[in-house]
Amino acid sequence: MIFCIANKIKANNKTKYYISRTADAGILEEPTKYLIHKTRCNCSPNTVQRIAYALAYYHCFLYEQSLTIGTVLKMKYAKQQSHFYDFLLWIKAGNHSHRQKVPSNNTCNSYLQEVFGYYVFLLTEYNPDGDIKVLIEKRINCSGPSGVRFIRNLKTFRGYLSAEDSVGRSIPEENIKILLNATGNIRNKLLILILAETGLRIGEVLGINYLEDIDHDHHTIRVTFRDDNANNSRAKNAEERSAKISPETYTILMIYISRYRHLLEKTDYLFINLSGENKGKPMNRNGVYSMLKLLSNKTGISVTPHMLRHYYANARRKAGWPIERISKALGQKHIKTTEVYLHIEDTELVAAMEQYYKDNSALYDISKIT
Repeated sequence: MIFCIANKIKANNKTKYYISRTADAGILEEPTKYLIHKTRCNCSPNTVQRIAYALAYYHCFLYEQSLTIGTVLKMKYAKQQSHFYDFLLWIKAGNHSHRQKVPSNNTCNSYLQEVFGYYVFLLTEYNPDGDIKVLIEKRINCSGPSGVRFIRNLKTFRGYLSAEDSVGRSIPEENIKILLNATGNIRNKLLILILAETGLRIGEVLGINYLEDIDHDHHTIRVTFRDDNANNSRAKNAEERSAKISPETYTILMIYISRYRHLLEKTDYLFINLSGENKGKPMNRNGVYSMLKLLSNKTGISVTPHMLRHYYANARRKAGWPIERISKALGQKHIKTTEVYLHIEDTELVAAMEQYYKDNSALYDISKIT
């Protein structure tokens, strides 16, 4: 039996999440209060949605185990360790969902991480008896965008499932060109080009205000944080920065604005629906993914906005950009996240090694062999 579920409501162009019981639709106060707190901290709607699902799953698990938050806090270390590990296994077994697909270890771990964040909030907000004893403080060395080293204290759990390699896919430049040639829609061409040339997240691109965010003198697009976009798009982490597009893409941008001025003048958003019942309204994520899916079916080339973001990162790496600059351009807080984006193929490594041996003397002079 499902004890509770995550829900969302939209009011004043803002999406809010809450947890409710399935039996009587009553709202669970504590997890809902935490979701409100995360929304007020300017977490993106997608982040808050992920937290909402994690908390709903965890409260269902508590219900099945006949446990409460209070009893977990009062558990001794070993029992508390087993409790959270059992939750990971419960998720891994698919008990949280009716889907047949088994979640990855990384997904299971991410749900538990959100649960720990919830517990930290409860301990701070309500000061209940007990504690989360299984969180171990760990000191790690970090490097900031300027290369300055510093130490961070983190609390971690030693019972997470074994991490799996999570390297996002990129897309070759020749495949991007095929996709561009396959669509006759200038809006779709512009959308793909901006994603590939700027490395912006899809939410950042969909939030572009063509009246305020485009610098026509310098051909740059300003990423601006707004929390009231009609399509729920926003800059992650309230990150604001600028990205430059090529002269050719700027020309396509001007043609697009001119061609659809009769629709654009009714909105501030750059990317809008061009047909159907939502004609003239801002595009949302589902619209973008549907468009890319149709292109994939037409060309046989798999593509997502995130693959274009990976392409941007790798193209800049091959052009000699330092990782700190790439990280800043991507709007990422941690260099470690950027490293995941940078795929170095074996063939590229071999070519680099061959070039090194051509440019540098060998360790040993073979002529000395008699």
